[in-house]
Amino acid sequence: MTDALLVITTTETPQEAERMASLLVERELAACVQILPPITSIYRWQGKVEKAAEVLLFIKTTREAYAALETAIRENHSYETPEIIALPVESGSSSYLNWLHASIKS
Repeated sequence: MTDALLVITTTETPQEAERMASLLVERELAACVQILPPITSIYRWQGKVEKAAEVLLFIKTTREAYAALETAIRENHSYETPEIIALPVESGSSSYLNWLHASIKS
């Protein structure tokens, strides 16, 4: 197991996704953010089933940077309750993981 994390969040628009990705990388809270094309989300919100187009972000970070990254997402997100899910990275190429760690503010 490594201390690398893959954090997932969604945004309402591609513009918000790009703004969020740039902010996280510029603050050195993420080494890389991948923005996927619009997806369809069906979810329950305030007692009703909703459907929305969203943009999915895959954020590469570390356990050490996670708390600051979560705070940055919450403070800069348009959603009242943004999805923020962190998945552990079990293993990966050593050169990629070394680059990831070198790219995150410690």
